[in-house]
Amino acid sequence: MTRALIDKGLSSIKSGSRIFVHGCGGTPKHLNRLLAQRANELRRVEIMGVLALDNTFTDPKLKDSFFVNSLFASGFARPSIAKGTASYIPALLSEMPRFFDENILPLDAAFIQVSPPDIHGYCSLGISIEITRAALRNAKKVFAQINRNMPRVHGDTFVHMNQIDAYVEHDEPLMEVDYSKEISDVEKAIGKYVAELIDDRSTLQMGIGTIPDCVLKCLENHKDLSIASEMISDGVMALIEKGVVTNRYKKFHPGITTCTFILGTRKLYDYVNDNPNIFAFDVGITNDPAEIRRNRKMCAINAAIEVDLTGQV
Repeated sequence: MTRALIDKGLSSIKSGSRIFVHGCGGTPKHLNRLLAQRANELRRVEIMGVLALDNTFTDPKLKDSFFVNSLFASGFARPSIAKGTASYIPALLSEMPRFFDENILPLDAAFIQVSPPDIHGYCSLGISIEITRAALRNAKKVFAQINRNMPRVHGDTFVHMNQIDAYVEHDEPLMEVDYSKEISDVEKAIGKYVAELIDDRSTLQMGIGTIPDCVLKCLENHKDLSIASEMISDGVMALIEKGVVTNRYKKFHPGITTCTFILGTRKLYDYVNDNPNIFAFDVGITNDPAEIRRNRKMCAINAAIEVDLTGQV
């Protein structure tokens, strides 16, 4: 589709619209830039998402045109939230799809980034599903950036071209994170202590940050671990390649590493491309407490920002 046609599609976005933006490494940066070019025409367009790794709409110069309302206060979003150029809606990840499915937060449009279509017309949402499927079910319009750098990931990731109202083909590098470059000696020590608490045949959930990756690096001598997590990183890939992660004893898709988004380096994105042992699902499934509790020796590994005097994390 030509630039003129995507511009015509984006012209349907008016002041006061609410837009969902695909998050994590799937953030459609080019679509964001195209919309930002209309800043002088727009006022108070609400931008929603879970983990948008892009600061296009939090630029102070655009504060009258766009307002970011995040469903997750990530390290990337917190500075903008603190400055008042973004806001935050506290919610459990597993319940976030309900905001759209129950019309609590009606969507005028959804911006997504996908792989090129296959011979049947299906694109892949690739490395980020989170609440995107709920957005696609409920948004009045769907706009896509088709990027050949987006891997095709197995699971509930596929979107047919018929579901897309307008698209633009634009290749650019996906957002990457390399936690191994940020690890301190203190974090290495924490990772070692935590790893000692994890038994063989455990099922792991990992959060974002250096601490979970430190723990993963210290699990290389464990056996028959499983992954049922919202996120997988380069650390998970390393354990799969070394045979530490077999997914043999998990209940949800045994033998398969399951997640809702993938965040790491390009090496990881190439690894998950068309990999039948990696499945991505809606966060309402991966983070459903009823599903999680079925797993053997479930261990959640997350980083805490702070702990108050009463013990609240």
